[in-house]
Amino acid sequence: MNKVECEILGLSSSASTGGAYALLLKEVYGNRRLPIIIGQFEAQSIALELEGLKPPRPLTHDLLKIVIDNLGATVVEIVITELRDNTFYAKIVVDVSSLSNEIDARPSDAIALAIRAAAPIFVSDAVMDIASFLPSQEQTDFVEESRDEDFGPEMPPPSTSKEAKLASLQEKLRQALEIEDYERAAKIRDEMTRLSSSN
Repeated sequence: MNKVECEILGLSSSASTGGAYALLLKEVYGNRRLPIIIGQFEAQSIALELEGLKPPRPLTHDLLKIVIDNLGATVVEIVITELRDNTFYAKIVVDVSSLSNEIDARPSDAIALAIRAAAPIFVSDAVMDIASFLPSQEQTDFVEESRDEDFGPEMPPPSTSKEAKLASLQEKLRQALEIEDYERAAKIRDEMTRLSSSN
């Protein structure tokens, strides 16, 4: 599986998401962003670790890291592997006695553990292609470059093409995220997924 290394760009909440939070990942060697909606507990766990704050008693993700360490294992990486039925899936890759094991996990839990283990965060190319977006300036530059290369400077791409619809939806997704309308962003992401998987 081809994958892209990512880092955490931000974490924010919105009243319209009913207590959910948006975790925003950014590819390390590029400009694409990947928003993932996560629960309040996982958001708190990630935020505490990012801020370097230690609770008086270990949280669930702290406990998991302690257990892994005590078993002599190492968290090698976490990978967000797929987006299926509007749900992200992830794997935690753990080495035990030079043997690699993959453990299914929610992306939010995997990321909370990765931060504690100083392990890299990866996203599969397929997920980045479907669910990521470019921020406003990069998005504009990307669209202009695509027009110049594929259609010439005078001819815009046909508006009915799948690629044009996806580009339009990516722009709408970016706008929804900028105003923290995560409910709308999730619906747009779902439409992008449906369109990407159609023939």
